[in-house]
Amino acid sequence: MTYTGRVVVGGPSDLRRLDAVEIRKLAVGPLANDVYLLTCRRTGAQVLVDAADSPDDVLALVREGSPSARLDLLVTTHRHADHSCALAAVVAGTGAAVAVGDPDADAVAAATGVHVARRLGHGDVLQLGDLTLEVVALRGHTPGSVALAYREPGAVREPEAVAGRVHLFTGDSLFPGGVGNTDRDPARFHRLLTDVTQRVFDRFDDATWVYPGHGDDTTLGAERPHLGAWRERGW
Repeated sequence: MTYTGRVVVGGPSDLRRLDAVEIRKLAVGPLANDVYLLTCRRTGAQVLVDAADSPDDVLALVREGSPSARLDLLVTTHRHADHSCALAAVVAGTGAAVAVGDPDADAVAAATGVHVARRLGHGDVLQLGDLTLEVVALRGHTPGSVALAYREPGAVREPEAVAGRVHLFTGDSLFPGGVGNTDRDPARFHRLLTDVTQRVFDRFDDATWVYPGHGDDTTLGAERPHLGAWRERGW
């Protein structure tokens, strides 16, 4: 079935099968957080983005990609509790290493009791099997918010694949319709919109697929015409 990116709490995950990676999306918890699992098709290496809530459901998602529950890395996109409620339980069940944006790492470790094995900075590269993920720091929603960018290979065969397309996992920094919440703080909003503009929209093309921390997916092409309006409204 064709991937839609539309998932509901209590419902099944949605699967996108590309040439080098399978991407699974699941909604969990009272705030309908999105959890993403990336599975390298050749090596079986797996990366989870945001163990947000409902640890049994998140562990079941991991097993969809790997019956042995292999999980090489668990990235928490930012410090807010709704994105890490299941973190300790998933780490206990899988032994996965944890990675967090450096300015948020201490807060995540203190709140969850997990060891943060890798503190992420802008431009860092994560290599897991054949998957190369670039860390894009997007400051403002929290000081240490990060996104992950995966680029498809130049030659593709899968029906849903697009050669060279970027897939961007943005946490709560970019959504359909705007950037993440900055509590109407002008300085935080300016920083986040500037980072999103310079580090995302100025670098990646309109085909770039955006996987947010809540709700439906979008593309940069759908959002780009509205950047000016976002700046004008101030949120």
